[in-house]
Amino acid sequence: MRTSHLTKVYGAGDLAVRALDDVTLSLPSGRFTSIMGSSGSGKSTFMHVVAGLERATSGTVVIGDLDLSSAGDDALTRMRRDHVGFIFPSFNLLPNYSVRQNVLLPLRLGRRRPEGPWFERIVETLGLGGLLAKTPEQLSGGQQQRAAIARALLGRPEVILADEPTGSLDSATSTEVLELLRICVREFGQTVVMASHDVAAAAFAEQTVLLSDGRVAGKVSNPTTRSILTALEALDVRVGIE
Repeated sequence: MRTSHLTKVYGAGDLAVRALDDVTLSLPSGRFTSIMGSSGSGKSTFMHVVAGLERATSGTVVIGDLDLSSAGDDALTRMRRDHVGFIFPSFNLLPNYSVRQNVLLPLRLGRRRPEGPWFERIVETLGLGGLLAKTPEQLSGGQQQRAAIARALLGRPEVILADEPTGSLDSATSTEVLELLRICVREFGQTVVMASHDVAAAAFAEQTVLLSDGRVAGKVSNPTTRSILTALEALDVRVGIE
């Protein structure tokens, strides 16, 4: 996935707010990248634009072979359905559906048959074997997020976009979910891009991109909590540690 001179402006004239300002990035395939920044840094807007949920004001986003900036609405819908996996802080599981039905839902909406061995491998790796018949209300927060990760993986997307995936979880469960995202990369060769305001969460990635005021303010390779904090201190950016 790559962006070139990506800009997003809300409003016009004196009321215009530049949420993204000339963001150019190339995020490597098969790697775990975190997008780190404080509230108002532009990370959520970045995730929405690269997911095709919002149109950029200018610049380009390319996922696979598709340039989102020139794609029509139908092409964007197909891209979101077939080439992007989403993980949200609130899980977004349908309450009256079982875990199995929730995991399979995107494929069924796209009239695609699940690959049995792939489904079984995901279920086994994420520890969902005994939970497939349960509904979301019967699961813990961590179990619900595991189901959401399985749903994101099942269609073999070009990229998984995880927007604050630990935002609704306690510290221990957050660590479990972040380890599972690492497994998605290490064992499944998946590309994961995660937005987070939490330094400890961002440090689980292989690369951290720092956003400030809508611009790329820096990058940290092989990040640790300490190295991210050092980079942020140099930028005089305040963020949370959970």
